[in-house]
Amino acid sequence: MDSTPTRTQVIAEHKRSGGRIAAVFPVHYSRALFRAFNILPVEVWGGGRTGNAGDAHLQAYTCSVVRGVLSAHLTGMLRDAELYCVPHTCDSLQGLGSLFLDLVDPGRPVIPIYLPRDEGPAAVAFMASELRAIYDRLAELTGSRPSDADLQRAIDRECEADSVLAAMLELQGRLALPARAFYAAARSREYLPAEQFAAAGRRLLETTVRREEPAGVPILLSGIVPEPEEILDQLDAAGASIVADDMACCGRRNYAMSTNSDPFGRMAEQILGGPPDSTRGVAVERRLAHLLSLASARRVRAAVFYEVKFCEPEAFYLPQLRRGLEEAGIKTLALEVDISERPSHQIATRIEALLETLA
Repeated sequence: MDSTPTRTQVIAEHKRSGGRIAAVFPVHYSRALFRAFNILPVEVWGGGRTGNAGDAHLQAYTCSVVRGVLSAHLTGMLRDAELYCVPHTCDSLQGLGSLFLDLVDPGRPVIPIYLPRDEGPAAVAFMASELRAIYDRLAELTGSRPSDADLQRAIDRECEADSVLAAMLELQGRLALPARAFYAAARSREYLPAEQFAAAGRRLLETTVRREEPAGVPILLSGIVPEPEEILDQLDAAGASIVADDMACCGRRNYAMSTNSDPFGRMAEQILGGPPDSTRGVAVERRLAHLLSLASARRVRAAVFYEVKFCEPEAFYLPQLRRGLEEAGIKTLALEVDISERPSHQIATRIEALLETLA
């Protein structure tokens, strides 16, 4: 996907065509719902290395994703966004939403999304109701009301893109790509329109050489987001081959398919039917079973948990997940990082030490 347009190019093109931009914060929401209103969701998983503009406004123990998002807002990185969408992923993101809604006017509408911390019919009904409320809010902002047929067509487009991402993840580690290049392609899903991502992803799958076996030691990578990207280079350099992804930005959004005739029920079922995720409050036993299944299917020999410092949803699950994997004979390594800083040499050393035990 070398010819994939940048975020800046995609945003500019969408605005030129008369569309709007929504800056969407992690993790779960319905892309189709926004696209039905001709609003392109562009995800923000931090502020990169934009400095510490957000630090003065948040507690020191707030995770670097949220501090980075606020820095991106304060430094003007999100100026093209006409609205913000803030899923209730964790207390810190909910707090950021409250900051924008109640204390600081960000100069654009803010739409919160509350996800159920449960599964089953009641959770789907709650999620569908939440999506209907967001539909009403978007209709108020745009002056349009897409029909159920419009919504279903938008969902179909996203499902096609999701199926391409699923195919990429299925072949992860066997595609002859450096880890950084693979994740650049997979994470373009965060801003490319579904139809563009699907076309680009199919080209990548058709043109990239496939190996019979991974080039290095097969590992599972878990966490929120693989940033800064140097971590991927460090894994490659140490001789690891990522064959299974459990990152919140990628693998945990390998959503389920649904044929529900109600578009809101369909969107809800897809989100809640995705892989078990700590940020949705899924039982730790289901998280562990999912990781063990991934590890078995991809012949994983080690799991690397690349965790954002102060990420409470992840931290609560980590001890039990590591213990369960270790009992199954899978080595584990937990790395705690601030995504606004370069990975330390110590991290590279710990990765090398892990792989040496598997040689």
